[in-house]
Amino acid sequence: MQLGLIDLIGLATTLVFAIPVANFGVTQLLAGKPVVGIALLGVAVAMVVLPQYFLDPKRVLGRLLRGLLPARLRAPSNDEKPPK
Repeated sequence: MQLGLIDLIGLATTLVFAIPVANFGVTQLLAGKPVVGIALLGVAVAMVVLPQYFLDPKRVLGRLLRGLLPARLRAPSNDEKPPK
């Protein structure tokens, strides 16, 4: 996956907020609070992973348009048979 300049700026901004959350999670793990620590580490990972892989604007827009267009106007995908 190649990232453009705007994508890199967005990733850096996300990391600015995710790294302190992960750091606090590790601190809580070392302090003997494993549930809180693991939960915070999960939040930090989700902050980075969700926007990069699941909330990609191109995919979201493509799925939205594919769902709105009638079947005749859609390009057939690998699992769809073209209409007769």
